[in-house]
Amino acid sequence: MAKTYSNKINKIRSFALALIFVGFVIMYGGIFFRESPIIMLIFISLGMIALMFSMVVYFWIGMLSTKAIVVTCPNCEKPTKILGRVDMCMHCREPLTLDPDLEGEEFSEEYNKKNKKIQTVNKTE
Repeated sequence: MAKTYSNKINKIRSFALALIFVGFVIMYGGIFFRESPIIMLIFISLGMIALMFSMVVYFWIGMLSTKAIVVTCPNCEKPTKILGRVDMCMHCREPLTLDPDLEGEEFSEEYNKKNKKIQTVNKTE
């Protein structure tokens, strides 16, 4: 089964949205401990921490999104934002790159990792 890729900005936004729902579920879990105010307060506090962390993640991705490069996807002709060397189109999941050395290469998220040097094979040889 092939691994499905998605845009980095959308992945982080989905993570922040999941944190909101997890925070609400944790807070609602405190309802089962109405007889013990301390345990209920702990659940409500943990839920609020998850909600605040979600707010931090949304702020961070918003700041990162303002620095992203906006390109027009060659497949769907819609503007999309690219983070890193390779990324996917937000609309049609077309692999995109701004690095001329990666043109025509198989898409891999490994190209964005700084600690690993991936050797690209020169197709002209």
